[in-house]
This record gives sequence, structure tokens and C-alpha cells, in this order.
Amino acid sequence: MSQRRVVITGASAVATAGHGREAFFDGLLAAAPDERPRNVPEFDLTPYFDRKEARRLDRHAQFALIAAADALAESGELPYDPERIGSLVGTGVGGMRTFEEQVLVQNEKGSRRVSPFLIPMMMANASSAHISMKYGFEGPCETTVTACAASNQSIGNAFNMIRWDRVDAMVTGGTESSTTVVGLAGFSNMTALSSSGTSRPFDAERDGFIAAEAAGVLVIEELEAARARGATILAEILGYATTADAHHITAPSPGGVGAVKCMTRALADAGIDARDITYVNAHGTSTPLNDAAEAQACAELFGTPGPYVTSIKGVTGHSLGAAGAIEAVSVIESMVRGVIPPTANTTAVDPELPPINVVLDEGQEWTPGPTISNSFGFGGHNASLVFGPPPQ
Repeated sequence: MSQRRVVITGASAVATAGHGREAFFDGLLAAAPDERPRNVPEFDLTPYFDRKEARRLDRHAQFALIAAADALAESGELPYDPERIGSLVGTGVGGMRTFEEQVLVQNEKGSRRVSPFLIPMMMANASSAHISMKYGFEGPCETTVTACAASNQSIGNAFNMIRWDRVDAMVTGGTESSTTVVGLAGFSNMTALSSSGTSRPFDAERDGFIAAEAAGVLVIEELEAARARGATILAEILGYATTADAHHITAPSPGGVGAVKCMTRALADAGIDARDITYVNAHGTSTPLNDAAEAQACAELFGTPGPYVTSIKGVTGHSLGAAGAIEAVSVIESMVRGVIPPTANTTAVDPELPPINVVLDEGQEWTPGPTISNSFGFGGHNASLVFGPPPQ
């Protein structure tokens, strides 16, 4: 079946590192913050919402709508049939913050005081739904909820919808705001969080991740239509794959077997060879098992030292269902600037790991080329996207 090419014409992030694609990337090139968790600094919402609208949106949906507004403004008006434009924004847990707040209301003030907006605020599909309603997009409106793989799967599914000629454009990405008292306690008690308070992917001293909130949104569309309307093309999506480890609810499959299979399928989908990859945006959570499995997978597939490898989670923390989306924004801006951000806080790759080519200390200049971006989630969900620079 003939497949259409898909390009990115708008991208934005809302994260600790910064708001907007350029500010966000500037933050990735700066020193990592000390805050735990990595929450988004408060900023003026009035350019995006009136007071009533803001109160009726959980924080994760606010972030998604803000990033979508920025990405759509950059992309420009989409001149397509509204039934051929859709929204697909993933999340790990949805409106956990609202749910937790309303449980306290129930306990302290009784059932009659629970907000009538609880359900629409906490439901995981709120972000996709609100984007659809705000902009009148009548095409597919979906939500992927697959833990830390949610963003990559959302972007990948949206990508397939366009190249298989189901739609002409999609607003896609991921969002998360689950750094609540109970959420943090759960991650802490399962020993997933860093006890030292530092995220240092692939480092010998790595001891867990820093929880974070964020959102990242892309506007993607068919190549020739984007060219015809004079849109600025930031990057191209070349391929996508997703697999399941079928191994353990939280631990990756030993030796990175699942990651190897997923990346191999993504490369085949993109029609390129492992030797063509110039940069790996790693999932790199700073947990002992995840980083070991991913390093082994990269070494097996790409050799050693292999292409540049980086994890931005030393700066951003781990934003769960939003992680793949903000990392996609990072990859896009890496191509725009010709600079790969460093793996913050990591001083040397763990000698027990294969000697992969992790970018340390400062940004690495490069000639943008095919890049693979990984997300591996609890439940054994694997998702890899392959990006390329704008087509000539």
C-alpha cells in the first residue's frame, strides 16, 4: 500500500526546563535544577483560558491545551476538512491531581461537596477531547494510556493515521501532572525515585528518577500538503514501532531484548539500517534496570561506541506519559539548532554498561540525521519513533 510522508510543522513543550520549544531547549543546555519534584513553574494562564475554563481543567489538561495552542500557532491555520483533522494526546494517569483533591473534599466535607466536574476533569481523554472541541477538529479523537510509552504511541498512531490516508493532520503528544502527595508516595515506596535527589542516566551512581510534570504537543501533517500551504517543516517522522516485553509489570526484559525488537521494527518501518542512525534519544530514566537494559540494547543494535546517545531526564525529570512528547520536541529542536543536549548530572558512563556514546558535559554539535527516540513504560510497553531532518 502506498504510504504518504508525514512531517512536523509545529511543536511546543510545557516543562520545568521552559515553556515553548526554544526556551525548553535552552533549559536542556543549562544546569539541571535542584527541585524535587520537577513541577512546571507557575505562569500566567490568561492568554490561554478565562478563569472559569481554567478552573474546570485538571492541570494535565491545561498543559496539553497550552502546548497545543503554541504548536498550532507555529504551524499556522490548517486548511483541511475538519473531519480530516484529529487529536491524539497520551497520558500515564490523567487527572490524578483532581481526583486526589476531591477525595480530600469527600472525606472532610462530605459527598455533596464533591465537584460535579470531577469526572470530566480526571478522565484520561480530557486533553484530546478539549483540543478537539476548542479547534473544531472532527476527525479521530483518541487517548493512549500506556504509562511512560503513552506519548510515543500517541505520536506513532497519529503518524500512521496520516500516512495511511485516514486524516490529513493530527495534533498529538502527551501530558502529565501526577506529582501529588499520593503519587509521589507510591513511586517512593516502590523505590523508583532517586534517594539522592539527582537524576543521572547511565551513571554508575544512578539510583532512580525525579518525578516531573510536563506536556509536549506536535502538529503533524502530510508532506505535500504542508509544502503546498507554505508551512515551515521542522522535521519528518520516518518510522514507528511498538512491542510488549511480556515479562514483568515494572521491570524491563533482561538484556534489553524487548527494546532491541522494538527499535529493529521501527528502523524497518522507516526503511533504514541501524548504521544510518546518528543519534539515540534514550528513555534513560536513571534507574538501574532500565538504563542497563537500554544500554545493552543500543550496543547490540548499533555497536559500540555507536551513535550519540543522550537522556534529557537529568534536567526534565521523568514526566511519565509526557516524556516521549517533550523528548520529541527536544529532538526536533536538536535538528533545528544542530546541537544535541548533554545528559545532565552524568559524569561518566557506568563501566558495568556497554561503552555507548553518551553525550556528557555540554551540547554536542552534529549534522542532523536519522534519530531514534525511545520510550519504555511500566507494563512492558515499548515504543520507538524514528525522526529525520526536513526533507529537501
